[in-house]
Amino acid sequence: MEGGGQILRVSAALSCITGTAIKITKIRAGRSTPGLRPQHLSGLQLVSDLCSGSLQGASIGSTDVSLTPGKIRSGSHVADPQTAGSVCLLLQVALPCAVFADAASQLCLKGGTNAEMAPQIDYTLKVFKPIVERFGVNFDCDVKMRGYYPKGGGEVNVTVNPVKELRPVTLTERGNITKIHGRAFVAGVLPFKLAKDMSTAAVRTIRKEIKELYINIQALQEKEKACGNGNGIIIIAESSTGCLFAGSALGKKGVYADKVGIEAAEMLLRNIRHNGCVDEFLQDQLIIFMALAKGTSRIRTGAVTLHTQTAIHIAEQHHFTSRKLEFFMFTCFIHACRTRGENPGMLGSLNDATSRDTLYFITQITCRPIVTPCL
Repeated sequence: MEGGGQILRVSAALSCITGTAIKITKIRAGRSTPGLRPQHLSGLQLVSDLCSGSLQGASIGSTDVSLTPGKIRSGSHVADPQTAGSVCLLLQVALPCAVFADAASQLCLKGGTNAEMAPQIDYTLKVFKPIVERFGVNFDCDVKMRGYYPKGGGEVNVTVNPVKELRPVTLTERGNITKIHGRAFVAGVLPFKLAKDMSTAAVRTIRKEIKELYINIQALQEKEKACGNGNGIIIIAESSTGCLFAGSALGKKGVYADKVGIEAAEMLLRNIRHNGCVDEFLQDQLIIFMALAKGTSRIRTGAVTLHTQTAIHIAEQHHFTSRKLEFFMFTCFIHACRTRGENPGMLGSLNDATSRDTLYFITQITCRPIVTPCL
């Protein structure tokens, strides 16, 4: 199970939505720097602010924290870890909560827009947003400033519109890949040649497997709205049925730009090969929306990732239950449904029914305090 921020994000969001008090222990206990980091603390404080809750033990380095939520409230909320921590991970924890507020919410999220070990803001806007909108989630995002490691300094303003309930989603037919496009960027003092090298290498790599499509990866110089120096690439593939897949990478000191482009291209190809309908980075982000939707959602994926297994495990701690699915041709279906008449703000146990390539999630009303260990 993924033992870091994923547990914190999913646990805190479900606590906020269900009104269930939680205690999280052994946070990052096995790490060289155990306990909460600024990114994690900022996310917890954001959720607590969203639900008028109270936090105990919430400080840098703390390995135990408790959240007692109140009522989800609309209004303006700010999260600033004062590092290059990912604004997209802050949005991950806040968005499921804000959609159940009584009015529109404004989120000011600061930090890194294109950060390591997290979705780039371009992924959130071009892949995550169109898919999550199918559930009825409605949010607008204004990138005021891009921020890169190590300075951070980015700022994204998000307006989240409330919903009464979420719709179920079915994504089981991949169709054919019809379009591949992307952006390779440099910011700050880095030379434009890096962007061109990333783009050229990525196109060359993709062409080895996909020869029939025009591949458009723009090389861009971020002349404005950027804090610090950075370079990276994101490539998106679209299918005839509206499925979206991505591959991305960020430049690092000492790594040639063409290697960065190849890394992103190979990541995209890997996500296309598994014949699922979402990529490896989207599947875990959809679990909470599938569970909250009124009705049954079905999403075809490739191999279930560690982050997805973690999201399912945390749902189990909130009295969902599930069995580990068995893979068939490296493709699986994740099903989620909520019982008729259930309050979308209430989550509970998940009884499952599995076939050889199917995992079912069925929610029931059961809410009580839990203890979630972070290993």
